[in-house]
Amino acid sequence: MSKAQEKNKALVRRFLEAQDKGDLEAVKEMMAPDFVDHSALAGQAPNREDYIRDLTEDQAAFSNFSYIIEDQAAEGDKVISRCTISAIHDRGEVLGFTPTGRKIETTYISIHRIKGGKIAEEWSEGGGLLELTQQRLEQEIRERERFEQDLRVARSIQQASLPKEVLTLEGWQITPYYQPAREVGGDFYEFFELDAGKVGLAVGDATGKGIPAALAVTATSSMLRAVARDSGYSPGEVLERVNETLVARIPANMFVTCFYAILEPESGRLNYANAGHDLPYLWHSGECEELRARGMPLGLMPGMHYEEMEIVLQEGDSALLYTDGLVEAHDPEGKMFGFPRLQALVSEHGEEARSLEAAVLEELYSFVGEGWEQEDDITLLTLRRSPSRS
Repeated sequence: MSKAQEKNKALVRRFLEAQDKGDLEAVKEMMAPDFVDHSALAGQAPNREDYIRDLTEDQAAFSNFSYIIEDQAAEGDKVISRCTISAIHDRGEVLGFTPTGRKIETTYISIHRIKGGKIAEEWSEGGGLLELTQQRLEQEIRERERFEQDLRVARSIQQASLPKEVLTLEGWQITPYYQPAREVGGDFYEFFELDAGKVGLAVGDATGKGIPAALAVTATSSMLRAVARDSGYSPGEVLERVNETLVARIPANMFVTCFYAILEPESGRLNYANAGHDLPYLWHSGECEELRARGMPLGLMPGMHYEEMEIVLQEGDSALLYTDGLVEAHDPEGKMFGFPRLQALVSEHGEEARSLEAAVLEELYSFVGEGWEQEDDITLLTLRRSPSRS
């Protein structure tokens, strides 16, 4: 091997060692002004300035750099080097890959052409990008597994917060239906016994979807049940107290709508209040009417007052509480299910012996068609007073 070739090999060794030490000034000094990097990735320029910038980014993203030259050969004005490169990706993002804190070790083959005692061109090939990709995939798999575990836990918590059994009331039928659009939902329903034989009923809906909405409605339903059972408050007072607690505990961009009512089964009297929820429908004597009461959603602002209203359900009357996932469902052409359609269904099927819920769901699934991808959570709570047997 000629002295010139030995000199070229020594130059390349110094070039790689300077990169190992992070001595970028020395690296730049050894490069020809018209240096060309033939291995530049997409979006990278092949010139000397971009080469130095890429090295700077690597130094900012990795620690514990180590270049070990395993073998070198020289032919003409070119030097071939086989190196083992290791580093820990623990400092910053590089090529779109976030730090993993893991060690990367790869074999690196480079060819450098020497001209006038300077490195004029470089060709390189290594498995670093492949290893980064593999680590990223492994990281994403672990994150996905953790996310799925979180979803399972959130779902189990939410399912545990829903009523375990349907209340049995002589002369009454309470029929719930709950179908989240995702693994966890942002809707809730409640029914529970109160003092003096009364029954509390509620349906609610949080803004958003997924785990944040699920946590919001789980907290809301727990608060509502606790306040209603332990206090003897009226529906409006219950909503006022739940609102004050929620304002201090949920994000500013989130709120919960809720309809809450207290039923006296013997008399059929239903006292109710509404915190910005879609208006329930009452079927009575062949007519369908809305159960109106004014009030802002829960968690928006403190000091809210909730209007209270009262009706009496006669024998054969039905009330339908629901969430907006029903009326906002779309058919394949983008048409919305809508309130008029729902009101017409209540008018038509409110007095039937079979469940009003069944009629509504049958119409919904006919409307959206096969292959429907549910857009939002759907919850129904039907209250029906049995007709007289005489």
